[in-house]
Amino acid sequence: MYQEASTKLELEEIATILDRLNPEFDGSVFDPVETTILAQSVSFYPGYRLFDIADYASVPPLRRFALYSADNFVILNFSNEPIYELNQKLPINLKAENIEDYVRFFFTYVRGRHGRFIIVENVDDIAWKEDPPPSARKAIGQMLVPVTLNEIDKNGYFILDVTMVFKDSLFKSKIKVDPKGFVSLGDEELLVEDMPVLDDTFGQ
Repeated sequence: MYQEASTKLELEEIATILDRLNPEFDGSVFDPVETTILAQSVSFYPGYRLFDIADYASVPPLRRFALYSADNFVILNFSNEPIYELNQKLPINLKAENIEDYVRFFFTYVRGRHGRFIIVENVDDIAWKEDPPPSARKAIGQMLVPVTLNEIDKNGYFILDVTMVFKDSLFKSKIKVDPKGFVSLGDEELLVEDMPVLDDTFGQ
């Protein structure tokens, strides 16, 4: 999961931001007084912050995510289109120092048609239905790897190793990211199947 240090915004800034964003949300309107916005810096999008926008007083609770700068913003809708469009427009600033964060970001905010590919770097990243026995927990923990940059090839493509959960299966994969931020998966190796995990297909 993509997780950097967050700053909680003050009411005045929240009101200014929501003036811009509310008309673009899908029929949802956030009340500045009831809304919390957590802002994170994003090294691969210079000048942008990632906003986690939440109003838990609403029924049901409202939560949206956006990339925001002084002169532009992008609503993240859990498809790859807004990310790829922004990558082309800026262009994205990818390098060895931030490519691992970009991959975490991408798979946190993009869902496939058939479900989410969830990066897991430690056992607690897995949404268990119930805690596995210590022996199983240890065995699975030994299979997991952090998101790791292996190489940058002659064409500037970043090649990374990851472990991921898809539905109820754990697998190892290579991720290839081109210099413009296009992401592809390959060389999948199934590690464990039929894991007792929560169905995250429709999760937030």
